[in-house]
Formats: sequence, structure tokens, C-alpha cells
Amino acid sequence: MTNPVYEKTGYRSIPVICGPTASGKTGFSIRVAKALGGEICCCDSMQIYRHLSVGTAKPTEEEKKQVPHHLIDLVEPSTPFHVAAYLDAAYEKIESLLCRGVIPVFCGGTGQYVQALQKGFSFDEAPIDRSIEQKLREEFERDGIEPIYSRLLKLDPECEGKIHKNNTKRVIHTLALLMSVSKTTSEIREASTKEGPRYPFTLFAIDWPREELYRRIDLRVDIMLEQGILDEAEWLLKQTLPENCTAMQAIGYKELFPYLNGEKSLPECVALLKQHSRNYAKRQLTWFRHMEGINWIPADTLEEYNVESYL
Repeated sequence: MTNPVYEKTGYRSIPVICGPTASGKTGFSIRVAKALGGEICCCDSMQIYRHLSVGTAKPTEEEKKQVPHHLIDLVEPSTPFHVAAYLDAAYEKIESLLCRGVIPVFCGGTGQYVQALQKGFSFDEAPIDRSIEQKLREEFERDGIEPIYSRLLKLDPECEGKIHKNNTKRVIHTLALLMSVSKTTSEIREASTKEGPRYPFTLFAIDWPREELYRRIDLRVDIMLEQGILDEAEWLLKQTLPENCTAMQAIGYKELFPYLNGEKSLPECVALLKQHSRNYAKRQLTWFRHMEGINWIPADTLEEYNVESYL
């Protein structure tokens, strides 16, 4: 079988820089892209939203001047966006870069997106009945998430360790999917990857000692406050989007809404934001450590680490 990446760029695979929040993925991916003559493709489920830059840690204008960035600012915060839509956009961008002889360098911490690329998920095998999903949303508004989550676990107990009930959008979407196709998530996943990945990918993740990573996360939150995350949170709140909208659930914004609504003090909300960010990093690490084929890079070796030798 021919390798379109090698034919167009001379590299055997497309690098993906992943790992937890605040681990230094952006800076490292810029260095990698410069070394490879590549361009960066975002692999983050929040950076796809326009207007939300500080809270999602999008690359700065200076960083984008160093290396072109893609798959950022794709949709408005009010627009539903799923993994399938991301894959469509990612494959289109990969093809356009390869046609120019440019190697894509993926960068991001959304495990679902990274895994979808690595495994080559195809959602044609699992069509979802949108009417079921809409009825579940209405049930959620009326009765809360508990009865829906209980039904999800009854249909597929495996979901208990993979989907938190507070992730209401994913709970509803997954239950609607299972009800639509009468299969478990494992069966759906197996069917969706039978064709294999569309392109070869090599994954890298930056590994920090846990306490140092948490220190970096706390510092990042302080910097975001200086850069204007409160203004972004206020703008988002004024959009009057549904509470279960993905953008409204984004860590970095939802924690500040109580302050903007006069319900909590700013220090209380900032402390909660730091805690939720650390919890999110822990979940990211758990996800990536369960994935196969990731090359873990100790943070103190980043300066001399040679990604090119793996491609």
C-alpha cells in the first residue's frame, strides 16, 4: 500500500503532539514544525470556537507568525461540533498541506480527536437518530441527567469508567447513539475502525512530574486573568446559549460565571478554576496513558528531543 505522506513529504508519518493542559505543547509543536518545514493543525475541541482565545489557550498572534496554524476558529460557540465534523475538517486540511509538500504537525490535548485520527474512526457505521437525541435533551431539561445516565450504564456498563455524568452533552449523545444502533460502545468502536487510519500518525506526549504540572496550570490561570479571560467569559455569558452547549461547559469560563452573576467572589471562582483545570489534566493523562503507541517525552529532555528521527 502506498504512503501518501511519504510520497508528498518524504516523512513516513504525521506527528501529533499531545498531552495534558499547560504541558508546553504549543511551544514544542512550533519548534517541531520549524524543524520539519511543516504547519500546525489544532487538535483541540475548544480552540475550534471563535471569540474564545484566552480561555482556550489558542496560539498568540506572534506564535502564528512563526508557523501557520490551522483548524482554529472553525465555528461560532453556538454551533454544535462533533468528532466526525473535526475529522472531516482535519482530513481536508491534511490533503491540502500534503498537496503542497508540507507535513502537518498536529497539536492538542483532546484525547477523542487524537484517538479518532490515530485509529481512523469512521462514523458512517453508526448513524445517530437525531430525534432520539432531541428527546433526551428535553428529558434532561425536565428531569436532570441522573435517569439518563442510569439508562446509559444499563445499556453499556463500560461507559461508567469513561464518561462522567457531569459531561451531560456526551452522556446524551452516547445514549442516543446506543439507542439508534442497538450496539455497545465497544462494538461501535470496532466497526468504526475496521478500515484503519486514513494516514499514518506518530504520537508524542510531554510528560511532567505531577506537582510541577499542577504548578504550571495554576500559573497559566493567573496569566489568563491578566490577559482578559474575564472579558471573554462575560461575552460568552451574554450570548444566552443553552446551559448544556459545549462552549458554556468549557473549563475556564463556566467557573467564572458565578462571579459575573454576583453569586461568588472572584478568588473563590479562580480557586475552583485552578482545581478543575488540574482535574482535567489528570483525566487527560489517564486517557493518553491508556492509548497505544504514544512516545512519552520527559519534559526536561524537550530541548534535545528529535521528533524527526521517529518519522
